[in-house]
Amino acid sequence: MAKYFDVHPDNPQPRSIGQVVDILRGNGLIAYPTDSCFALGAQLGNKDGMDRIRSIRHLDDKHHFTLVCQNFAQLGQFVIINNAVFRAIKASTPGSYTFILPATKEVPRRLLHPKKKTVGVRIPDHVAAQALLAELGEPMLSSTLLMPGEEEPMTQGWQIKDELDHVLDAVIDSGDCGVEPTTVVDFSSDEPEVVRVGAGDPSRFE
Repeated sequence: MAKYFDVHPDNPQPRSIGQVVDILRGNGLIAYPTDSCFALGAQLGNKDGMDRIRSIRHLDDKHHFTLVCQNFAQLGQFVIINNAVFRAIKASTPGSYTFILPATKEVPRRLLHPKKKTVGVRIPDHVAAQALLAELGEPMLSSTLLMPGEEEPMTQGWQIKDELDHVLDAVIDSGDCGVEPTTVVDFSSDEPEVVRVGAGDPSRFE
C-alpha cells in the first residue's frame, strides 16, 4: 500500500521529502511530479524497482530508462558529452527534455539500451522533484507514468494513489501535473534526432 504525501508546490516540507527518500533508499518505488507529467522513480541500484516499472508499463528491453539528475554536474558523471552537445543541452536545462546519450561506466549495465549502450538523462524544472533529488544526493531511475494502452499519463496524485496503490510504495502530490511527457532528443549519433515530441519545444533540435 502506497503512502500518500501532500507536498507544497513551492516549499516542499523537508520532513515529507526525507520520508520519501527513506522509502527510495529502502528499495521502494514512487510516483512523483515533474515539469512535464508524473513519473515513476526508484533508486539507481534498485533492480526490483526497475522490474516493477517494466511490469507496470509493459515495457520491453529496448525501452530507454531515464536518469533524472539534480544538476548538470551530476548529469555529466553518467553520460559522455562533446562540446557541441554540451552547449545544446545546457541551453535547454532544466526543462521538459530527455536526452539520449552514450553512457559512462557509472551507469549500471542493466539500465543501458542493449545494443546502443545509451541511457536517457534529464534535469527537471520542478520544485518537488528537485527537492527529492537534492535529498537523495544521486540521480533517480525514472520512467514516465503512462499506463499501457493509455494516450495520456495520469495527472492527479489521488488518482495514482487510488489506481496503483497495490504496486507503489509512495505517491507525492504537489498539485496538477501536465499531460505531456518530455520531448526526447537522441544525441547518440552525429546529428540530434527528435524521437518524441512532448512538452519541450523541439524546434531547437530540428
